Amino acid sequence: MSGSLTYLLVDGENIDATLGMSILGRRPQPQERPRWDRLLRFAEDVWDQPVQGLFFLAVDTDLPMPFVQALTSIGYRPIPLTGTPDQKVVDIAIQRTLEEIERRENDVMLASNDGDFVPQVEALVSGRRRVAVLGFEEFRNSRFNALVSRGLECFDLEHDVDAFTVPLPRIKVIPIDEFDPRDIL
Repeated sequence: MSGSLTYLLVDGENIDATLGMSILGRRPQPQERPRWDRLLRFAEDVWDQPVQGLFFLAVDTDLPMPFVQALTSIGYRPIPLTGTPDQKVVDIAIQRTLEEIERRENDVMLASNDGDFVPQVEALVSGRRRVAVLGFEEFRNSRFNALVSRGLECFDLEHDVDAFTVPLPRIKVIPIDEFDPRDIL
């Protein structure tokens, strides 16, 4: 059914923007950012196979070398991209990469909440491979939900992946069986 390798595609720009604008309402502090190595470990553990992490980032002229080196040291392949101001270079590159993965037998996890990838993810959900989206469940594009019945797996970066070292100030629906008043007092 699936390949022997998982590609983990990270739309760091989308995750960072969602975290900053929608969850925190400000620029995240270093301790509030995801621990990207935890995504790699999660992907490897949940499907019990090797992972190739591809971290897509938009750059102007200068590479953010400390960040690129940090990504490389934890096992990602940084994909720095540039283009014209009207191009969403990270989205374009991830869409092209998802389309190429469709031609292969590999599994894929996409770390993004962005609905721009729904057509490519839909094409991948075919039964031949495992496909997952990692993001913030309350901000994940709702069009991904229609793909769950076809096999798409959805994971929350904070609650499932445990990508953060501090709790985020998120508001979510709490099943009554999980409600503990100590969490709010």
